[in-house]
Amino acid sequence: MSEPLRDASRWVYRGVWSILLRWFHVPGEPPTLPVPSGERLESFAPSENWLRYLKLNFWILFVLQKSLWLALCVALIIAVPLVGLLLTLPFLAILSLLAMMMYLALHLRFDTTRYVMSSKSMRIRRGIWVIHETTITFENIQNVSVSQGPLQRYFGIADVVVQTAGGGGHGGGQPGHGGNMGAHFGLIEGIGNAQEVRDRILKQLMQSRSAGLGDEPASSRRGLAMPARGWQADQVALLRDIRDAVAELARA
Repeated sequence: MSEPLRDASRWVYRGVWSILLRWFHVPGEPPTLPVPSGERLESFAPSENWLRYLKLNFWILFVLQKSLWLALCVALIIAVPLVGLLLTLPFLAILSLLAMMMYLALHLRFDTTRYVMSSKSMRIRRGIWVIHETTITFENIQNVSVSQGPLQRYFGIADVVVQTAGGGGHGGGQPGHGGNMGAHFGLIEGIGNAQEVRDRILKQLMQSRSAGLGDEPASSRRGLAMPARGWQADQVALLRDIRDAVAELARA
């Protein structure tokens, strides 16, 4: 694609994107999370290579489908020439229009997928017609894994799959990741630093579990006075009084 044509396509897409933002009230800013004062909220998006990966999958599927339909149209023209010609041209026009819409949808999918992370939780947002936001607390995470297929490896991207404890039995597993009953999944798609994000999540998970559910970290409790171990003198005296009282009752 030449540079003027590429600039024109970008200009058209920016116009369509601004219209969709107004029509569907799509948030232009990344999602947010409540964080303590002074803490930095980390926001990141999929890699540009994820968009190239999506486009390649689209073109492979599009060429296969269009080749099949073209073969059917040719067979129809050979069998019934007049009917075949009358049906083929409108059909190809509709197919091309649908392909353009699907191609545009890939860009919209890329531009509406965002991730944010704090020290306590993370949030995933995707979608334009229906906006889905998934919030995951690190304390509830059961497993974190990296998924990468051959094409993803070629583009240098991968997915981070976060499995959490689920309430209820409807399951929330992503297709292809072995979802099980009572478990929910958060999917961080198309990022170029999947291992780094996975390690960061595991680090926050260990910190959350070492601190305890809702407790302060152990380092902040080191200066607190702990009760002495063993029995105190007044406790021993009270126990002796109770023993003597029980003995008196037994002899009565």
